[in-house]
Amino acid sequence: MTEAAAPAPLLERFLGRIVAVRREETASLVWSFFYFFFLLAAYYTIRPVRDEMAVQFGAKNLQWLFTATFFTMVALIPVFGWLASRLTVAKLLPTVYAFFAACLVGFHLAMDAGVDAKRLAPVFFVWVSVFNLFVVSVFWSFMADLFRTDAAKRLFGFISAGGSLGAVVGPGLTAFFAARIGIENLPLLSAALLGCAMVCIAMLLRIAKARGAGARFLKAADGAGEGGEKPSLWVGVIRIARSPYLAGIAVYLVCYTLLSTLLYFEQTRIVPEAIADPKERTQLFATVDLAVNTLTLLIQFFLTGRLLAKLGVLPMLVALPLLNLAGFGIFGLATTLPVLLVFGVMRRAGEFAITKPTRETLFTVVPKEEKYQAKNVIDTVIHRGGDAASSWFAAGLQSLGLSLSGMAFAGLPIAAIWVAVAVYLGRKNEALQAEQARSRREDAA
Repeated sequence: MTEAAAPAPLLERFLGRIVAVRREETASLVWSFFYFFFLLAAYYTIRPVRDEMAVQFGAKNLQWLFTATFFTMVALIPVFGWLASRLTVAKLLPTVYAFFAACLVGFHLAMDAGVDAKRLAPVFFVWVSVFNLFVVSVFWSFMADLFRTDAAKRLFGFISAGGSLGAVVGPGLTAFFAARIGIENLPLLSAALLGCAMVCIAMLLRIAKARGAGARFLKAADGAGEGGEKPSLWVGVIRIARSPYLAGIAVYLVCYTLLSTLLYFEQTRIVPEAIADPKERTQLFATVDLAVNTLTLLIQFFLTGRLLAKLGVLPMLVALPLLNLAGFGIFGLATTLPVLLVFGVMRRAGEFAITKPTRETLFTVVPKEEKYQAKNVIDTVIHRGGDAASSWFAAGLQSLGLSLSGMAFAGLPIAAIWVAVAVYLGRKNEALQAEQARSRREDAA
């Protein structure tokens, strides 16, 4: 990176006041911040539409949407593995985002042509769910390659704040443009935001190349592992099965998805009972998104990086499971819409501001292949598989005639298991960090 292209000293001083960034990291930090900003702005531009479609589809049928999402993800993972084994990281990332941008243009054309909303609803719901996980998983894999563990602890919270800002702007753009340009044109707006994210990728690769670190991005992301192992869905699954640490990360995520889906089912039951008008429900969902993302942004800007650097991984991993243990207990005692909304806002903000950046830090101590093979399986197939399994679990509870209170109490044992897994992962991560530090000292000696 040339001196002319380097960040201005004023920007460096400003960033230094809110995040512990070193001078040589500033440019990468800024472009990573805007990369995540545009990525989540693109997603949250279309998310409120997805939630209203879920309500119209009906709580009794939601398990079919989650199951369809899971099988779609399973079908796409081998395609991603094939691409990753043949494309350099520098080509893989733009290819993934260009594909999703093209899909958005396709949805625009379908809506503009007057395709029936009820027919489009399940397709759109599944696609948005797949889109969110894939693009975010690829983003964090890239971040784990760009920054070492010590930098990740200091900077991932701030980078996550870029996504949270985008998550605030996205619903705002939808609210502003929906009446002016029509809902059918919102996918085009989302595609344009993805294009901006691709510009940020190009700048980050340029910076890495200027520093002499570009070689790592000029080989396939999922290059063959030990023994000539070829990347595939099953390679990722095998890596997870062989590693208690990776398996622990998978279980941690499954606990989160189980409780998230359980709460989502309860939302689709309680919201229509309280609010009959679809437009008002859509406004409520947008307002909730705005509250979640605003709270997340404030926490990430001023607390996440400092807390993660000061407290370490373990306390940050345990925080959200403990909140869920308390939240499901309280909701079980008072199954009202206000309690549901407050708990939902707190747990989602906790996931985005605290748990997500901390969970991504767990992958900075694993080999490169695991970041793009096992991690991708965890973030996509296991995540959506957890959604699918938990949707049938929730549907089963409903079929047994459990009340909202009974379903809430059913989440307490899951939350307790989640706490235990968080403690294990925190301790294991500390041990792996110490092992890497010893290895670097020995190499330097």
